[in-house]
This record gives sequence, C-alpha cells and structure tokens, in this order.
Amino acid sequence: MEAREISPDRTGVWSFALQIGIFAGLIWGAVKAAAFYFKFTKVPASFMAKPFFAPSYMNTTAAFWMGWLCFILFSVIASLLYGALFRSVKGHWPGLIYGAAWWSLVTLLIGPSTGMMRWIYRYDWNTIVTDLCLFLVWGLFIGFSISFEFTDERHREPAESH
Repeated sequence: MEAREISPDRTGVWSFALQIGIFAGLIWGAVKAAAFYFKFTKVPASFMAKPFFAPSYMNTTAAFWMGWLCFILFSVIASLLYGALFRSVKGHWPGLIYGAAWWSLVTLLIGPSTGMMRWIYRYDWNTIVTDLCLFLVWGLFIGFSISFEFTDERHREPAESH
C-alpha cells in the first residue's frame, strides 16, 4: 500500500471572505432594494450612504447606487471580520447571531447616531421585522459560507484510485 499525499489546497481566508462579502452585498443589497420598492420597509436601500450626502441627493438614482455600493463595502468589512474571528465555528447559528448583532448595532446605535436612519421607535413593525430578517439571512449567508469553507474537510480528503 502506497502512502497518499494530502493536498495542501487551502483556501485563502482573506480572498474568500472578500468574495463572500461582495456577493453578500450584491445579493442582499438587491433584496433590501426590493423590500423598499414593495414597501415592506421604510428604510431605503441607500440608507448607508445617507451620512455622506446632502438630503436633496438621497432621492436620486445615483444615491441608490451609492447606497448599494456602501452596503457592499459594509458586507466586505463584515465578511473579513467574520473570517478573522469566527471562521472555525461550525453551523448556521453563529451566522444568524452575527446578523442579529449587526442589525442591533446598525439599527439601535450606529444608524440613529449618524443620521443613517431614525430611532427604532419611529418605525412600524413591518419595517423592523423586514430589516431584522434581512440582516439575519445576510449574516447567515456570510457566516455559513465562511464557516463551511473552513470547517468542512471532505473536499480535502484524497480521492480513491481504482
């Protein structure tokens, strides 16, 4: 019986987290835009760009795209942070908790204090629940994608030769 070499094909943490962040921002930014368009939420898709631009600019198409770009950048930062801190944690629960933590931080602290959004008591339940669910699935996407890549060893096992 001959010894098999285990392939050193390891995924780069930073490049993988960067890719996941870009796709998380693209996908869930589009879902956020659709939720606002269909009036499930009163927080516009451009909410992350609001502190950086004049109020008159915020209702333009360019502001929509800048907001989406800000959400992508935010997702990249959150993915890199998750990859650095939690990549070896297995399961879907850490991703859900991560999304809930970001929702809490953005909705309860950062958003109102920077002018990104109003205080939570000024929103209806549809907005609160929609944005919470959006952040939950966004966190799940980031967390599960990264943790699955770095904890699943099946694809690194040598193939059987016949």
